[in-house]
Amino acid sequence: MFSHIMLGANDIDASKQFYDATLGALGINPGTVDAKGRCFYRTKAGVFALSKPIDGEPACNGNGSTVGFAAESPEAADAWHKAGLANGGVACEDPPGVREGPGVKLYLAYLRDPAGNKICALHRVA
Repeated sequence: MFSHIMLGANDIDASKQFYDATLGALGINPGTVDAKGRCFYRTKAGVFALSKPIDGEPACNGNGSTVGFAAESPEAADAWHKAGLANGGVACEDPPGVREGPGVKLYLAYLRDPAGNKICALHRVA
């Protein structure tokens, strides 16, 4: 459904360090920075990117927005969360753990990245 997701970042270097660590915990290679200063993480499933806003205004988080990254296990989600906290992320929502709803059981871990964007690692529990 999605070709890419791009988030605004005020400090590309700090955000790259954060995402290299968190996405690395999920098995994704470090991002590459292009000539325009944008950082890209490319996988077979799509592209995740970071950029300073092109309008010159500061990056800010979207109220009610969350970007979720697939985790292969609860342990991978925990490693993602730990890497994020060690690299400038801030815990938000409930601590990592299982959330259940009608017909669904998920293991979720939430963070705010260095620009304040809310992100999560999600593992679908069988």
